[in-house]
Amino acid sequence: MLSDSDIFPAGVLVKTTLVDYPGRIAAVFFVEGCNLRCPYCYNADLVVRNKQYETVSFDEVLEHLIHRKNVLSGFVISGGEPLLYSSIQEIILQVRNLGYKVKLDTNGMMPDRLEYLIKSEACPDFIALDVKTVPERYTVLGSGCTGAANIRKSIQLLSQLPAEQREFRTVLVPSLVQQTDINIIASLLPQDAAWMMTNFRPGNCVDDRYNHLIPYTDIQVQDFVDYAKTLIPGATLR
Repeated sequence: MLSDSDIFPAGVLVKTTLVDYPGRIAAVFFVEGCNLRCPYCYNADLVVRNKQYETVSFDEVLEHLIHRKNVLSGFVISGGEPLLYSSIQEIILQVRNLGYKVKLDTNGMMPDRLEYLIKSEACPDFIALDVKTVPERYTVLGSGCTGAANIRKSIQLLSQLPAEQREFRTVLVPSLVQQTDINIIASLLPQDAAWMMTNFRPGNCVDDRYNHLIPYTDIQVQDFVDYAKTLIPGATLR
């Protein structure tokens, strides 16, 4: 079994979930480390590797998947950012060899590695791409000068996949997503996109100021979703 934590990530294992892999009962492995610093991120401890949580190794994840094969059919690798790890292909292949369908969650900041993965035998069965705001505002997320180009390229890569193999996700953070932003983001997505929107919830954010940010009301959120549906029919609230 594999145990080199410098190559194979450690992280937090959610042993069973009904909501993270569409249509499947799955386990989720949230890996440590991220190449963004989204101020509203609620996985702050994982992102900065604060160790205020109990980590498991990839070996332990495999053991869980072996023991739960009679219940689970999906595996989600999330984070943090899974594409930071050069072992991502081997992780996917090992899990798939156990009979699982594999979903990847990514922030889109490593489009070259994403493209290589998509074109390889380890192409995930399903990919969810976070589109956090309009590309030009990605500097707020700590992406530097390449963030806008990276998210645009990652959107283009996913757009080439069959619709049933991908989804796009946006958290409705008041300081980052407004109606004009919905319009711009929609113009970047394919018309057949599944676009999942979630309301921002303060708590354990990377930037403590966001813990005091007032979320959109339920009515405001529904207005966002209804407007998005006029642009992308597959927009929905999760």
